[in-house]
Amino acid sequence: MQRWRGYESVPGGWGRSVVTIGVFDGVHRGHQAIIGHAVKRARDLGMQSVVMTFDPHPAEVVRPGSHPAVLTEPVRKAELIEQLGVDALCVVPFTPGFSQLTPEAFVHDVLVEALHAANVVVGDNFRFGHRAAGDVALLERLGRQFGFTVEEAPLVSENGLVFSSTYIRSCVDAGDVRAAAAALGRPHRLAGVVVRGDQRGREIGFPTANLMTHRYAAVPADGVYAAWLIRGGEHAGRLPASVSIGTNPTFSGRERRVEAYVLDFAGDLYGEKLSLDFVAHLREQRVYEGIEPLVAQIREDVEETRALLH
Repeated sequence: MQRWRGYESVPGGWGRSVVTIGVFDGVHRGHQAIIGHAVKRARDLGMQSVVMTFDPHPAEVVRPGSHPAVLTEPVRKAELIEQLGVDALCVVPFTPGFSQLTPEAFVHDVLVEALHAANVVVGDNFRFGHRAAGDVALLERLGRQFGFTVEEAPLVSENGLVFSSTYIRSCVDAGDVRAAAAALGRPHRLAGVVVRGDQRGREIGFPTANLMTHRYAAVPADGVYAAWLIRGGEHAGRLPASVSIGTNPTFSGRERRVEAYVLDFAGDLYGEKLSLDFVAHLREQRVYEGIEPLVAQIREDVEETRALLH
């Protein structure tokens, strides 16, 4: 898959293509359907498929301070899109200047002049241009003017529930990682670098990897989870982990942390970039009267994790 930073980076000899546009945070089942539709249409037409997305999230530029929790980091999002068979990924820096483009200027400058779109695939709730003034009907009219067709890919739903990034963020925020996984089509993943913590886990016989995550990362609700720890990249293997998220209330902690106890592992993870794939919520955070009941509960958490992931 070719990767371009900015539509100005599209090669000069790029031919006509099938384009789909969106933030695609999460690359969830709805996104997969839209992108898959574009890939199939491109193959049917003998053209290249292009996914156009944005960085940072448009909300942060249009309404500073409103950046939503991020379900997939840019590198992970690109990997997931590539797995869908896309030929090229165009990541457009969403700047204040770019946000001012009228719908007509966006279509002319980006879709026609840069990407040479012959066909544009979007969801039926697609909006574009300054103040989101453009809709699918306007895109179709501009398509007739500039010589491209527009196809609407229907939103994906199950039991009356439409899959969306907003819905998945609400699931993660509530700790319902099973529902999030059902909408994503895979477990919700959280990535970060292992840093040193208070060493309390080591002192009580359960050393943990303290994960420092991205400031906008979609971190599940406080609680204890069963998860797979991904070490050394996608294909390097995974290890079962019992993950605690919260402030360590038994020790009167204040800083919210993500701490993973890796089952049957005795190595050193400091400084490594790891990922956690959340499988199930085990319980909420609790305050214990002392070390012994806390350790007993951790043992139960570990055994429940082992049974779930075995």
